[in-house]
Amino acid sequence: MQKNEGTLDRVLRIGAGLALIGMAATDVIGFWGYIGIVPLLTGAVGVCPLYSVLGLRTCPISRR
Repeated sequence: MQKNEGTLDRVLRIGAGLALIGMAATDVIGFWGYIGIVPLLTGAVGVCPLYSVLGLRTCPISRR
């Protein structure tokens, strides 16, 4: 799959994912905080399936 997330998008996703998981692990928020795994993984891989479906792209790489 071709990457569809830019650098800033990836950094924000990883940060939000880690924050949610950290808060869930320390019982600051409930168990639902483990949903942070989703933005963490999409940020790490650089591909967002929802972006692909909607035709969105934050990555500066030009399409061929």
